[in-house]
Amino acid sequence: MNPKKGEKLREILRQRAEKLGFDAFGITRAAARPDLKKKLALSLNNGWQAGMVWMDQTAQRRSSPTSLWAQARSVIMLGLSYAPSSDPIADLTKTSAGNISVYARNRDYHDVIKGRLKELGGLMVRHGGAQVKVFVDTAPVMEKPLAQSAGLGWQGKHSVLVSRDHGSWLFLGAIFTDLDLPVDEEQTDRCGSCTRCLDICPTDAFAAPYQLDARKCLAYYNNEHRGPIPEKYRVAMGNRIFGCDDCLAVCPWNKFAQTSREAKLRARPELRLPDLGLLVQMNDGEFRSMFSGSPVKRLGHARFLRNVLIALGNSGNAGLLGHAIARLRDNNELIRGSAVWAARQLAGPEQFLDLREQHGVGEKSMQVAMEWRGARAGTQRTTEFRRQQNR
Repeated sequence: MNPKKGEKLREILRQRAEKLGFDAFGITRAAARPDLKKKLALSLNNGWQAGMVWMDQTAQRRSSPTSLWAQARSVIMLGLSYAPSSDPIADLTKTSAGNISVYARNRDYHDVIKGRLKELGGLMVRHGGAQVKVFVDTAPVMEKPLAQSAGLGWQGKHSVLVSRDHGSWLFLGAIFTDLDLPVDEEQTDRCGSCTRCLDICPTDAFAAPYQLDARKCLAYYNNEHRGPIPEKYRVAMGNRIFGCDDCLAVCPWNKFAQTSREAKLRARPELRLPDLGLLVQMNDGEFRSMFSGSPVKRLGHARFLRNVLIALGNSGNAGLLGHAIARLRDNNELIRGSAVWAARQLAGPEQFLDLREQHGVGEKSMQVAMEWRGARAGTQRTTEFRRQQNR
């Protein structure tokens, strides 16, 4: 494509992206980041992907846009702000309510963004005769470094993209094309000496600045992990029932972010700090109904209740003990095991022994039986963790 036509198409795309509601737009070369393969290998070789085996399985395609699609020449990166109207850190103090990550308090961003990317892709086909492929976190694409190359922001020390205008609150989408389009200037890192995002992490999940170890990340455990929440991370989980926003929310660049103008990404009232006592009583149908259209629905009922019960145990609210007890006979062992831990936290020692006699004897699941047997050691570990946190 000749330079004049390229510039014209770029401006058409930029204007249309703005009308579609995107807050950030930029273009980079498909080959702009030859360092991606090395960065990805470092993460995988260190095991920082935890149980996300798909990262290993797609490593070759993820290592560069041209590995995923050989015809790719340019990558158009789009950003959509989901900045909240209040500080998510304050929500951690509402211990009898479930804390859902800001990005999941309304519609699934995949659904919001993908149709708009397809519309832009169609525009490229009509105006430039292009081939295109669109992606919204649904394929092995390293969106954040590509967005940095396209000028949308820079990858912060918490590994998430940071924007001068939108802070840490940008959803990213990508359009690959076989056209050679004019590119934007890469953003420079503006984190400076700031380490707030690293310092606030309750589990020290950052191996170093810019390096996240998912094996220690609360968002990994309450979102991706299939089994019980490891006991050493349960107290640290607090009231987080889906995701964790700490490292994003503390970023000083957020002071420039305006509340998202996209209505579909603003928090639904019922998903902002819902009552744990109501959540823990939900059956599968009620769960699916409440979280219809939200990323939370992908958890499934059992893992959702696992998370709710951990938060219940951390609430310090003895009035919620009855809800934990009601789940001690649940048919699902993941739910039962989490209920044992919640009951252990909320009941007095003698009361918990009575519960173990009533519900723990004859437990057929080794996983749940270990929860009952591990009560004494677990209580000691919980006490020590809380003592350290309160120093």
